[in-house]
Amino acid sequence: MTAGPAHGGNVYEAARSSGRAVDRFVDFSASINPLGPSPAAVRALRHSLPQLIHYPDPDCVTLRLALAERWRLASDQILVGNGSSELIHLLPRALGIRHALLIGPTFSEYARAVALAGGKVSYLHARRSEAYRPPLERVLQAVRRGRRPVDTIFLCNPNSPTGRAVEAASVRALVQAAARRRLRVVVDETFVEYCAGRSVLRDAGRSGNLLVLRSFTKFYAMPALRLGYLVGAAPLIQRVRSLQPPWSVNTPAQAFAVAALGDRRYAGRSLAYMQRERARFVMNLTALPGVTVYPSEANFLLLELPASRSARVCAAALARHGLLIRDCSSVPGLNRRTIRLAVRKPAENRRLVAALRSAIIGERR
Repeated sequence: MTAGPAHGGNVYEAARSSGRAVDRFVDFSASINPLGPSPAAVRALRHSLPQLIHYPDPDCVTLRLALAERWRLASDQILVGNGSSELIHLLPRALGIRHALLIGPTFSEYARAVALAGGKVSYLHARRSEAYRPPLERVLQAVRRGRRPVDTIFLCNPNSPTGRAVEAASVRALVQAAARRRLRVVVDETFVEYCAGRSVLRDAGRSGNLLVLRSFTKFYAMPALRLGYLVGAAPLIQRVRSLQPPWSVNTPAQAFAVAALGDRRYAGRSLAYMQRERARFVMNLTALPGVTVYPSEANFLLLELPASRSARVCAAALARHGLLIRDCSSVPGLNRRTIRLAVRKPAENRRLVAALRSAIIGERR
């Protein structure tokens, strides 16, 4: 069997290879809300369990109506999927994507989905010298000149794994320039709840060339349940839906998501916590010798290790101490010294900083 792409969050593989139990690891490789799921959502999930004897609602009507009300959209402009990854993999086939331009360094599933559908990808990478600021100006120039024979542009905002974000106005300028060239733009807003003024989700309902992806996985801390959604013009949404397997989203996931969406207090606490703890984590990591911490507006940080240290060696060393981090050395556009760390609880973050300090100093001896 061919191995899939490397992602964070595979605590099961780490447990199998080390002989440790899953709960003996602290997982910094997956960027999940450290406060855990909404209590209201957990209660809703429990209340949904008697419905396990029935098939799930294949149309996710209650959840789509809740999302439509929240974002002032029509429900037929929303498609709910088994995680945003399912929707990413449906898009190339549904839209006939033959050549996509990826604004990198970025999430690997865009390229994989396009390749599996028989298309190809080109990259336009952010520059390390610019702290990986998304290069929308260069993308706009490429679109306006029409020199790249692409039909779709993928943008992750805030971007994974760099954590950098661009203003909604800049994204709208890109969408408008792309429309003049008859190009589609797919914007992945998986982490957008962590930063204000970045979302173009509402624009997607009235734009013929914009599709926006969202996920409940990260902010609402439900990766095991798998739930994401896609927003766009109704005809585009219908094309994607026509390829989706029936009963794609299970009943507990739908119930959880409806309740999580309505828990505004939880959302406020989560955002306030992240802003406070991320700043503290950045300060402590920046104090490590030879480490560069890049700006982030998400719930994770991209770091560059000292010149003598590789991400692969560092990840292996920390894993031996029960700390899992994301080795980003294989991400196109990054180098062999880059790692990504989720922002977790204060005591866990302090433990990571101490272990990383020991690994760096130990390597230098």
